[in-house]
Amino acid sequence: MIEESMSHHILLINPWIYDFTAYDLWYRPLGLLYIASLLRINGASISCMDCLDTNHPDIRGEPHLKMPKRKSSGEGSYASERIPKPPPLRFMNRHYRRYGITPRLFLNDLKAIPRPDIILMTSMMTYWYPGIFEMILLLKKAFPGVPVLLGGNYVTLCPQHAALSGADFCISGSAEQKLPAILKDLLNMEMTFLPDIQNLDSYPYPAFDLIHHRDCVPVMTSRGCPYHCSYCGVHILSEGWRRRDPIRVADEIDYWHSNFGIRNFSFYDDALLIRPQEMAIPLLKEILRKGLQIQFHCPNGLHLREITPEISLLMRQAGFRTIRFGFETSNPVRQKRTGGKINNHEFIAAVEHLKYAGYRQQDIGVYILCGLPGQPADEIRDTIRFVLSSGARPFLAEYSPIPGSDLWNEAILSSPYPIDREPLFHNKTLMPCKDASLTDKAYRSLKWMTRNPLRPEDP
Repeated sequence: MIEESMSHHILLINPWIYDFTAYDLWYRPLGLLYIASLLRINGASISCMDCLDTNHPDIRGEPHLKMPKRKSSGEGSYASERIPKPPPLRFMNRHYRRYGITPRLFLNDLKAIPRPDIILMTSMMTYWYPGIFEMILLLKKAFPGVPVLLGGNYVTLCPQHAALSGADFCISGSAEQKLPAILKDLLNMEMTFLPDIQNLDSYPYPAFDLIHHRDCVPVMTSRGCPYHCSYCGVHILSEGWRRRDPIRVADEIDYWHSNFGIRNFSFYDDALLIRPQEMAIPLLKEILRKGLQIQFHCPNGLHLREITPEISLLMRQAGFRTIRFGFETSNPVRQKRTGGKINNHEFIAAVEHLKYAGYRQQDIGVYILCGLPGQPADEIRDTIRFVLSSGARPFLAEYSPIPGSDLWNEAILSSPYPIDREPLFHNKTLMPCKDASLTDKAYRSLKWMTRNPLRPEDP
């Protein structure tokens, strides 16, 4: 937690995670830190608490925390503590955990800052809401009368449920569009500088100085996605598709590397490689021209259709180390039903290009969707075999139903759980829409196949 001193004091919070499993794949609260920069420019004093901070100065003094194993590249486990399962999930034969700092550390940090004029909290997965509810209760006790504003993915996807959170205001969609009116009404604060939401380069750099763990910096190249995959909710979370200038993106990467010594960068953009002549190729060439000795990680799933020999070589030369691709399934019918991003022929060609550039099987990670409505276990097994035979490495991506997505109505009909009323049942660990053939035994067999590529057919 880092604090500044100016006029209106605003507290920003990235909450902890309540789930059966969680792993830090170079995640940082990028959206929240963009908001912090905007508020700074408009004269606000900012305190920021990242409750997932693995580098909190007092975290190792907490006796009940399971301490994380971290890698120098910036990924690794979160600190965590076992907690009771929420009632709807008590039937799950898994431990439920709070990932992040303890409530005691959180309250101690609250005591160390001046009383804020307003509190802004973000949210991610819909089924992580129990942690948000608990945090709002703590905030209300610590700072009675201070308005709490809740935004982010959970609020946008489940606005009616989020209204039960205890927050005074729930901000659905883009916060920077709605904050000025709210701050004017509550604080009489004028936001004289506002970015052009259509021009992403008009935004100031995110305020990464406000968090402790700067071992990796995520970089935004675009918002939205031109594709409309049936299982995805990007078009709900971000209207349209906007891109930055690739030279400006390279300049930002250079800024963090030159001024703060950052060597690891992550891209979470859904469309980094789409129309590569507009973004990927000039970006990669500019990184090489600058001679930056850095590494890039793309855990969110790149588009394999755009992979060419030129792009493969540029990615390798520029330092792209962790690469993950969205393939979903080798079944041609389901490929078309889910969005038609790639076919099997294009997949094989892309993998060959990557291997020619020097990437090994363990480097080429491919996400396979698991647990889609009506998706038999044999289809997943066939897809794993197909990916392995191509020379890539399969990763199972358990399907979590997303409200408002094209697949949502089918998900409601296929699930034995009331996913339209209780977001806890969106949990990917539960696989709430899985086909009857995807038994626990079948799932374990599939996991074995992905983890043992040299003998994938063993039980």
